[in-house]
Amino acid sequence: MTTNGPGVRQTIVQLLSHMRDGKEIREYLHRFSGIDQERFAVIKVGGAVIQDDLEGLASALAFLQTVGLTPVVVHGGGPQLDAALSDADIPTERVDGLRVTRDEAIPIIRDTLTQANLTLVDAIRDAGGRAAAVPRGVFEADIVDEARLGRVGEPRRIHLDLVGSAARAGQAAILACLGETPDGKLVNINADVAVRALVHALQPYKVVFLTGTGGLLDADGDILSSINLATDFPDLMQAGWVNGGMRLKLEEIKRLLDDLPLSSSVSITRPAELARELFTHAGAGTLIRRGERIVSADDKAALDLERMDKLVTAAFGRSAVAGYWDQLVVDKAFVTESYRAAAITTQLDGWVYLDKFAVLDEARGEGLGRTVWNRLVEYAPQLIWRSRTSNPVNAFYFEECDGAIRRDEWTVFWRGEMPASQMADVVEKAFALSPTLEAPQ
Repeated sequence: MTTNGPGVRQTIVQLLSHMRDGKEIREYLHRFSGIDQERFAVIKVGGAVIQDDLEGLASALAFLQTVGLTPVVVHGGGPQLDAALSDADIPTERVDGLRVTRDEAIPIIRDTLTQANLTLVDAIRDAGGRAAAVPRGVFEADIVDEARLGRVGEPRRIHLDLVGSAARAGQAAILACLGETPDGKLVNINADVAVRALVHALQPYKVVFLTGTGGLLDADGDILSSINLATDFPDLMQAGWVNGGMRLKLEEIKRLLDDLPLSSSVSITRPAELARELFTHAGAGTLIRRGERIVSADDKAALDLERMDKLVTAAFGRSAVAGYWDQLVVDKAFVTESYRAAAITTQLDGWVYLDKFAVLDEARGEGLGRTVWNRLVEYAPQLIWRSRTSNPVNAFYFEECDGAIRRDEWTVFWRGEMPASQMADVVEKAFALSPTLEAPQ
C-alpha cells in the first residue's frame, strides 16, 4: 500500500504540529494496537462531507491505515438524496428528524446511497488506502411505522461477516445505511440509528462522527467542546436551539453510550481534525461522554482524602508534601465520582485560589478534566492559581486565563478583574506560597 500521497503527508504534518512531543501519539498507538481491527473504531460520515470534502475525508481515512489502524465507516447521503428525490419530483419529508421514505423513493435511495458508497471507496483507494464497498448486507431491520414514516427501518440484527472479512484483509469496510427486513424488503435507516446499532454489536474502542461543522454547535454557532450526558443531557433536551436533527443525534448518541463502558466516548469533528482527535489528549471538536456526576464539597471532611491523595500523586507524578492534607482548608472541591479528576480551591486574600487541579491522563482524554474545569469557573469567575513554569498543562491555562505573570520557576494565572493594587498584592501572595508537592526529580 502506498502511503506517500500529498493528502496523507498533509494529515501527518497537521498531526505532528499539534504534538508537544511523541509521547501522546505513542500512548494512543499502544492502546489501539492491542485491539481487534474491526473493533478499533466506528466512524460515521455525513453525506455533506462526502459531497463537500471528499479528498480530505479520503486522506484522513487512508492516514489511519498508514499507522496500522482499520476503522469501520458508516456513511449517510442526505444532500445527495435530497437532490436525487427532487429530480424525481418526490418531496422531502421529515418527522422528528427522520426522512419519510415512501415506496416510490426506495429505488432512488438505493441507487444514490450505493453510488455515494462507491465514490468514497474509490477516493480512499486513490489516497493510498484500502477500502471495501459494503452498501448492503449488514443491517437486518424492522419497519418502524410504515403508515407514518414509510419504509424507515430500525436495526434488529447486525451481520458482521462482511465487516470482519474486510478487516482481516486490511480494508476499511464502508457501509451505507441500507437495511433489509427478514422477508427481504429494502428499508432506509437513519445513519445515526445505524451507527448506534453497529456500535452495540461491535463494542468498538472509539466512535467518531465526521461532519462539515466539526462539532455540535451551541446557540451562538460555536462548537461545544465537550458534553457530559450525566449532567448536560436534560438541559440540552429542553434548550430551544436544539433542533429536531440535533435532538435525534443526541438521543441516539446517549443510547449508544449507555451500551458501552463508562470510559467510552463519541467524538464529533471534521476530517482534517480526525488524527488530532484520535491521537491527542486535547482532541478537536465535540467530545460526548456518558459521563460521571461531579460531586461538590465545601469541607474536606466530605472527601475521600485517601483517594484524593492517590489522584494527586498519579496526576502530578509526585506526592503531596508531609502534612498537606491535614493543613488544607477547603473553600470548594469538585470531584468526579471515580476520583479521576478534581479541582480544589482555598481562599487567598479574598480571591478563590485554585490549590489543585488534578486529572489523570485517561480522564483528560475522556473530557473529564474539561467538565470539572467548567464547573470550577462557573463557581469562581474570579480565580487565581499558580503553576510551575515547566508544567505542560500551562498551554491550557494560558488559553483560559485573563492574565499571567511568570517569575523563574512559577507562573501565576488569574481570571476576572480587580483593581491593579489589589491584583498586585494577591499575585505576590500567590508567588510566596510554599510548595504543596514534593520537588520534581
